[in-house]
Amino acid sequence: MDNLTAVLAANGMTMANVVSTTVYMKDLNDFAKMNSVYGSYFKDKPPARGTVQVAGLPRAALIGISAVASK
Repeated sequence: MDNLTAVLAANGMTMANVVSTTVYMKDLNDFAKMNSVYGSYFKDKPPARGTVQVAGLPRAALIGISAVASK
């Protein structure tokens, strides 16, 4: 989420510009923990979100997030 915030800032945007995300999780049993952190970045109007469990992610990551932002 910090990386996403930085990428947005580098392009003159904030998390408020995010309109959609897809969260890829290695284990959906971690959903509550992920949701707590995710929610701390999108307090007022969270974007549309899809969440899916995947077999694996690059570099053995547990969570990956793709986002679409509109300026």
